[in-house]
Amino acid sequence: MTRRIIYPAVGLALGGLVLAGCSSSDEPGDSGSSGDGGDGGAMAAGCEAYADYGTFDGESVEIYGTQVDEEADRLVESWMEFEECTGITVEWIGNQEFETQMNVRVEAGDPPDLAIFPQPGLAARFIEGGSVVPAPESVEANVDEFWTESWKEYGTVDGTFYAAPLMASVKGWIWYSPTQFAENGYEVPETWDDMMALTAQMAEDGADNSQYRPWCIGFESGEATGWPGTDWIEDIVLRQQGAETYDAWVAGDVKFSDPEIVEAFDTFGEIALNADYVNGGIGGPETIASTAFGDGGLPILDGNCSLHHQASFYEGFWPEGTVVAEDGDIWAFITPKINADDPDAVTGGGEFITAFNDNPATVAFQTFLSSDTWANIRVGLGGVISANQGLDPANASSELGTAAIELLQSEDTLFKFDGADLMPAAVGSASFWTGITDWVQGTKSTEEVTSFIDGTWPSS
Repeated sequence: MTRRIIYPAVGLALGGLVLAGCSSSDEPGDSGSSGDGGDGGAMAAGCEAYADYGTFDGESVEIYGTQVDEEADRLVESWMEFEECTGITVEWIGNQEFETQMNVRVEAGDPPDLAIFPQPGLAARFIEGGSVVPAPESVEANVDEFWTESWKEYGTVDGTFYAAPLMASVKGWIWYSPTQFAENGYEVPETWDDMMALTAQMAEDGADNSQYRPWCIGFESGEATGWPGTDWIEDIVLRQQGAETYDAWVAGDVKFSDPEIVEAFDTFGEIALNADYVNGGIGGPETIASTAFGDGGLPILDGNCSLHHQASFYEGFWPEGTVVAEDGDIWAFITPKINADDPDAVTGGGEFITAFNDNPATVAFQTFLSSDTWANIRVGLGGVISANQGLDPANASSELGTAAIELLQSEDTLFKFDGADLMPAAVGSASFWTGITDWVQGTKSTEEVTSFIDGTWPSS
């Protein structure tokens, strides 16, 4: 349904955030008036920062995405001032059946002006279908200034840039209780071996509690059951084998049944398939597939487990009143390196925006969404982070959000996009999910699962 929400016509108060105009010298709204105070759409007081976008007399832009409810409300709020200052009415449509409905609309010749894709692989399918137009110069200039080359590459198909990145998530956080660590003298591990030694120590310390296990893991997610397990494998492959092998695996040049990926499954199995290590307060490894991913880490609060691997967005799954802070009820560290001198390596996800026409109003809004201005506004409203280099980490709504942004912005961080999101859909959002679910339930061996997944890879 359409989520066009009306708010009072006031400026956003974001802790003294100074709104900066589009960094590019392009004027994406040059078909409108110049914003010099003339008749018909003159800039309102305080709108000088939006002058480069131009003004438009009652034009509208429709934008489509997966966000609904509170997340959609925050999106709508993030561009209110843009609407007020440019005269463009933004019509938001959020639908959790995004992929299906986008196909319907594109095939009917009625695509939205803009769409926010939840992963680059899905955007690429529509780009390759010929319905998406290349990004305008003003958007590309913003991306060149505020994003790393790898993020731009995710929105590039056959050498042409189409999709600007928006929000991001950092995966591979290990959630834990700072209080439990302090009481037991546990230290945050620096390497994978340190983490395994800590796991063994935790199992020994909790041996008298029949409900306790060091790790709690949940894979259940409806039709997407299994995706938390793919995140584990991706984190391990990146750390064990490095960026080159990771990229080759995502591209299909390294097979699942190759030794490098089999090693990652076996490494994960040292935790996930060990009845002494999972699933505290729930059951053994056989319960992983039936435990909802949102509930997976909650036994930490009951003292029935100590460690839970999940993305930065999991912060929103802790019960109301839970303090997420380094000295709070819950905190997190990034999945450790294999060797102490390895670079910081993280996997993550992100959203990308594409346009289906190059109308001046569409270009103006698309340019605004690719700017550091919008990134600071949206992150300041809470609940999300971004890898935009012009984003002030202090605008994040939590300490973890600030830490995640700093990690994304660091030149020392090796960032790789979620592998399953980049693989062909038949693998990344199908056989990889079902295969690792069978594996963790013990119905298929590592050899059987990896061979099965390889068999679903589309032939070129």
